[in-house]
Amino acid sequence: QDKGTKMTEFWLISAPGEKTCQQTWEKLHAATTKHNNLSTNSKFNIPDLKVGTLDVLVGLSDELAKLDAFVESVVKKVAQYMADVLEDSKDKVQENLLANGGKVHPSQIHPSGLLEQQWQAEHKFYSSSLDTAPFLFIFKGVNQIDNDLKARASAYNNLKGNLQNLERKNAGSLLTRSLADIVKKEDFVLDSEYLVTLLVIVPKLNYNDWVKQYETLAEMVVPRSSNVLFEDQDSYLCNVTLFRKAVDDFKHKAREYKFMVRDFQYNEEEMKADKEEMNRLSTDKKKQFGPLVRWLKVNFSEAFIAWIHVKALRVFVESVLRYGLPVNFQAMLLQPNKKTMKKLREVLYDLYKHLDSSAAAIIDATMDIPGLNLSQQEYYPYVYYKIDCNLLEFK
Repeated sequence: QDKGTKMTEFWLISAPGEKTCQQTWEKLHAATTKHNNLSTNSKFNIPDLKVGTLDVLVGLSDELAKLDAFVESVVKKVAQYMADVLEDSKDKVQENLLANGGKVHPSQIHPSGLLEQQWQAEHKFYSSSLDTAPFLFIFKGVNQIDNDLKARASAYNNLKGNLQNLERKNAGSLLTRSLADIVKKEDFVLDSEYLVTLLVIVPKLNYNDWVKQYETLAEMVVPRSSNVLFEDQDSYLCNVTLFRKAVDDFKHKAREYKFMVRDFQYNEEEMKADKEEMNRLSTDKKKQFGPLVRWLKVNFSEAFIAWIHVKALRVFVESVLRYGLPVNFQAMLLQPNKKTMKKLREVLYDLYKHLDSSAAAIIDATMDIPGLNLSQQEYYPYVYYKIDCNLLEFK
């Protein structure tokens, strides 16, 4: 597919059957491919569902609008979380967002093909009568995914957060970072009643001053007791040993020269515990990563397929409300070309404007007209729903 011209969005539309539904399909296909290919089209076959009363259908129409918004939000959440979890390999997100058991990416999907397999494979979605059973079924399934995602994301984010906090401790400037992985036992005079070793951050620009000055910054500094233990871009980490009672004096004097004494107690137990905690979290995160990505893949597919089902049900209900009984309409799936979307709209309008000479009047109407979903803000003489896979693009 030429990525430049293909939109990763689909228009799901329906028009009344002419002499036959096949004729409706041929007419649309000819009109959109006559000049140049305005869209890639396919039939979208919806099984015959038993229709209740008009009142029931109007009620279903509202319920479906809410269900559509809910399922879409879950599809987005799962996709977005997949992008978060894959962190540095965002380019892998697309290959992991595969609907229908990993066979197709939503942007190359033909939801119609997807659905036909589903209708046959899963009668679970439909008792063939159009009451609330399929909705409840879809809602329950997707709601479960939503709740599971919250729980899994919360556990994984917690782990990730704790690990990042520890990593942050081990990064950053020498003034703030943990020194546990830098210093060694032999850098300190330990267990002495009188002597203590301090750690001092010396800016590189002032290092020569340090070498000249440190022995005389206070009384009782042990000569030649300072070494550079570590450096980052701007500073050196130096140790220096002196008598305990001179520490306050030394700190005070050092500050005047921009030498910062770090508060640091050498404690082997604590340092070991930190390191172990970090290893534990890191191992845990690695352990959880694979199963989490697998869960996201499977449930993205489930949620996406449920979403297409909702769209199919909406088309069915709206088509019956608009075009009347007996059920006689052809649903079609169009994938518009980016550059010619406006032209495609015009062609569709010309094809179907006869369906509704009152379209203009309806737009101004405040009354509630069955089968007209005004919240959609886009009114066309034909039934129209958009399946927008652009919401699954993560850069």
